[in-house]
Amino acid sequence: MKLQTIIKTEKSNVQIDYDSGIMLIGSCFTDNIGNILSALRFDTTINPCGIVYNPESVATSLDLIMDNKVFTKDDLLKVGEQWVSLKHHGSFSSKDYNLCLKKINDNISLASKKILSSKFLIITLGTSWVYRYSETGEIVSNCHKIPASKFERFRLDTDEIVIKYTTLIKKLRNINKDIKIIFTVSPIRHWKDGAHGNQLSKSVLLLAIDKLKDLFNNIYYFCAYELMMDELRDYRFYSDDMLHPSKLAVEYIWDRFKQDFISPSCFDLMKFIEKLNKKEAHRPTNVDSEEYKRFAQKLISDEKYVQSILKRK
Repeated sequence: MKLQTIIKTEKSNVQIDYDSGIMLIGSCFTDNIGNILSALRFDTTINPCGIVYNPESVATSLDLIMDNKVFTKDDLLKVGEQWVSLKHHGSFSSKDYNLCLKKINDNISLASKKILSSKFLIITLGTSWVYRYSETGEIVSNCHKIPASKFERFRLDTDEIVIKYTTLIKKLRNINKDIKIIFTVSPIRHWKDGAHGNQLSKSVLLLAIDKLKDLFNNIYYFCAYELMMDELRDYRFYSDDMLHPSKLAVEYIWDRFKQDFISPSCFDLMKFIEKLNKKEAHRPTNVDSEEYKRFAQKLISDEKYVQSILKRK
C-alpha cells in the first residue's frame, strides 16, 4: 500500500566533497541547508549579504561580490536610529554607520575571494515578487520597515529573470569558468498573495530556472519545493506558522540533497563529525570527574583527527 507520492530523482553527475568550496545565496532555506553543511565542516560561505528572497536581489548580491564593491556612507540610508543598506539584510544594520560599513565590507571582501575558488554556487529563490524603492529606482533586498508608500511592488516575469541571469552567469564564468550552479526554489510558502498568488510566484521561478538549464552547461536543479509540496504535504512537517518547513522536514530535504549531490566518499567522515558534534554539545554534570576528563580528552583527539583529514584534503 502506497501512502505517499515519492519524487524520483537521480544522483547528480557532479558531486560535492570536502575539497569543494560552496557558496550559498538566497532565502532562509539557504541558511537551513548551509548551516547543516557548515556543521559538517564543508567549506561554506553562506549569504554574504544576508538573507535575500527574490532573483533580482540575489543577482545584485552576486554582482557586489564579483565586483568586490566597497560601500561608503553614501551607500547607506538612515531609517530611524539605524543605518541600513537596501542591498542587505537587517542583520547588517547598526546605529553606528562605521559598524554597519565594516560588517558589509568585511563580508563582501571575504566572499569576493571565495567566489573565485568555489566549485559550487547554490542559489535558493523564494519569490518572484520584488519591491522597487521610489526614491532611487532600485529593487531592494530588504525594506527595513520603510513605509510601504515608498515602494512599488510587482512580480518579475520569466524572461526578465532569464535575461538578468544570462548576463550574470556569463560574468561569473569569466572569473570562475568551472563553477557549478545548483538552483532550488524555497519550500517556504509566501502567503501574502494567497495560495494562488504563491503558486504563480513559484511557477515564474521554476520556468526561469528551466530556461537557464537549457541555455547553460553545469546548471542543476534540486527539487526542494516539490519534496515539500508532494512528499511532505502533511501539516506535521510545517512549523507553527504553517508556512516554514519544520526541523524534521528540513532534515528530510537535506537527506535527499545529500543523496543526490554529496559524494558517497564523504559519508563516513560526515557520520563521524555528526557524532562528534553531538558529543561537543553535551553538558556535563561534573566537570571534575575522571570520567568527564577522559571524555574531554577523547573529544580533543577526535577534533584533531577531523582537522588532520580536512587539512590533508
